[in-house]
Amino acid sequence: MQWRRTIGRRVRHRMGALVGAVVLVAATLGFVGALATTAEAATSGAITGYQGLCLDDFAGSSADGTIVDLYGCNNTPAQQWTVASNNTLQINGKCLDITGASTADGALVELWDCNGGGNQVWQQGANNTLVNPASGKCLDDPGFSTTNGTQLDIWDCNGGANQAWNLPGGTTPPTSPPPPTGGSLGSNVIVISPSESVSTIASTLNALGTQQNPNQFGTQRYEILFQPGTYGSAANPLDFQVGYYESVEGLGQNPGQVVINGTIDSWNQCTNGDQSECYATDNFWRSVSNLTINVTGLTGCFAGEDVWAVSQAAPMRRVEINGNVTLMDYCDGSPDWASGGFIADSELNGTVQNGSQQQFLVRNTKIGSWSNGVWNQVFSGDPGAPAQSFGSTPVGSGGPQPYTTLATSPVTEEEPYLYTDSSGNYNVFVPSVQTNSSGASWANGNTPGTSLPLSTFYVVNASSTIAQINAALAAGDNLLFTPGVYSYNQTINVTKADTKILGLGFATLIPTAGQTTINVADVGGVNISDLILDAGTANSPTLLTIGTQGSTVSHASDPVSVDDVFLRVGGAAAGSVTDAFIDNSNNSILDDVWSWRADHGTGSGSWTSDTAATGLTVNGNNVTAYGLAVEHYQQYETVWNGQGGTVVFFQNENPYDVPNQASWMASPTQDGYPAFYLPNSVTSFNGYGMGSYSNFDAGVPIENAEAFQAPDTPGVAFHDLLTVWLSNEGGIQSVINGTGAAVNSNNAGPVNLPNY
Repeated sequence: MQWRRTIGRRVRHRMGALVGAVVLVAATLGFVGALATTAEAATSGAITGYQGLCLDDFAGSSADGTIVDLYGCNNTPAQQWTVASNNTLQINGKCLDITGASTADGALVELWDCNGGGNQVWQQGANNTLVNPASGKCLDDPGFSTTNGTQLDIWDCNGGANQAWNLPGGTTPPTSPPPPTGGSLGSNVIVISPSESVSTIASTLNALGTQQNPNQFGTQRYEILFQPGTYGSAANPLDFQVGYYESVEGLGQNPGQVVINGTIDSWNQCTNGDQSECYATDNFWRSVSNLTINVTGLTGCFAGEDVWAVSQAAPMRRVEINGNVTLMDYCDGSPDWASGGFIADSELNGTVQNGSQQQFLVRNTKIGSWSNGVWNQVFSGDPGAPAQSFGSTPVGSGGPQPYTTLATSPVTEEEPYLYTDSSGNYNVFVPSVQTNSSGASWANGNTPGTSLPLSTFYVVNASSTIAQINAALAAGDNLLFTPGVYSYNQTINVTKADTKILGLGFATLIPTAGQTTINVADVGGVNISDLILDAGTANSPTLLTIGTQGSTVSHASDPVSVDDVFLRVGGAAAGSVTDAFIDNSNNSILDDVWSWRADHGTGSGSWTSDTAATGLTVNGNNVTAYGLAVEHYQQYETVWNGQGGTVVFFQNENPYDVPNQASWMASPTQDGYPAFYLPNSVTSFNGYGMGSYSNFDAGVPIENAEAFQAPDTPGVAFHDLLTVWLSNEGGIQSVINGTGAAVNSNNAGPVNLPNY
């Protein structure tokens, strides 16, 4: 048992509002990072903290267990610390150490033989903190003490001045990070400059697209960033294709600052190499955002069109298209099927050819004109959208119209995005919450919102550990995941309000120990965007959980938002989860979420190996969802327990692989499970444009009693529901609560129910 000297200890007072000047420290980019690197010489000198007191080796001792305290700076050897290349702080041959490797608040620090332990590692975090990644705690001056001899400890990182430390040299962080050209953001972030030739850009990006086109379940991830400027011309257009796991973004603050004269295209995928079986139903995991396309360049069948033939998880955001766009690739003579997509915060100034798109959501987007539709086309806050006509059959139309049209979107918060300011510095722009909105957020000038410098983000790359990530979050940093596939054995814990978590290039996270991948406390303003969350082989309770179940806290003024987040069970590898996404956060916004138990893939198993009961459970009140797709789960696929919910567009396919009816019963007397379930406790809900389809392909007739189940109460209303039988055996016996005709081999549908 080691003797502890407690001279100068003071009663601890934790304050909600911390005061005092924050001392600037020598930081890398302002996120948690190495204090020194092997390329740098070790730095020695004083480390100063609150009110300018120095970090002190009590009595200048070199004995194990010597306390580390605060003392007036005196330039003695007892205050000359070395910032070593292995992220340790050393003095008199000893390392700054947490007693007993404790992770508890109030654990004391001391000197001890340097031994490479995690309790001796210190990294810089936000607000000039020194974070121990093994504990996620910060080096702390207890109670803001200014008394000589006060022994230091560790405590939850809170951004207070008593946790700010000035390292030797006293330099301040750089005002801007270096350009992300394979340095800070990694080699899979490709930055394109307008000074490059059109032929060079096209060659690079088309080669990448060719590589990624067959790579549906591969591990390569890419982010393509266009610096502000103009690319191509009518005489020399820039045309390139986008494949799997490619995210194309402009770096202007608004779409007009990056102009592509040409096309950005997503083509059909061919399964047998001879163009006879080519379609876009699997064109997932690609995106384009924050730029302008002046359509030119393509000839022949697609002359005058940009081709964006996509399905789920392929968002288009903040894009202005001057010219026509087709949402299907129809010129090769093969099936041209496409299966859903998402466009938001954009301006489509020509004609949009919906073509074979079975379902599609367009939100807050100006539309020149829209041609045709298949089953379920939903428009929310879109000037120029087709008029509401779901289920009607106008003379000469050939069948029921699929249009659900809302004049405004009830509450939105556009996705954060990376951009460069007028000085070339990288920032993340966070748009403001809007209510009852219509049209693009940038239509009349800059999008309302706030800017965050990249220095407020911990940049995650292949060398980042889960301890470092959680330490960064505890220190108040945001997270930016560079393109890659990341496996962790612990949960990423988000505890601070207004934390932003962004992925580049469809960064993918996998739990390896059966844990929840990301857990968000019941705090406001958190945003999670542009990530794929894969299930691991060990069953996880959830992949994503936000908020605390049963909370009554309103986040209406600062909601949590989840944008372009795609949850996947199977496909790339076998996986298992109980409930993929649980949303407990009141007033949260879900904007383009696809929760998918894979029906195909290179690593998929079967009904008994890729197990997942539910794709989404909403317990929060007043939750709003746009572009929600939940597919192939094994029990109630979507469970909505919260009051006051709103869903604008829902897509579902029942699980294909049900082995027999007995394996899939909601009760002894109810065949199958509803795709969307509201228990009798729910008294208020509105749903718009919601569809469920069947394709039971195990060779036995499987029946689902109803696609939707909800209480019959005046406050619960569904608008424009439908069911469709796709193929194979069995079918869906009713649309909702026994109402609506069955779909099966005798009646493929759609069966439309305009109001319930």
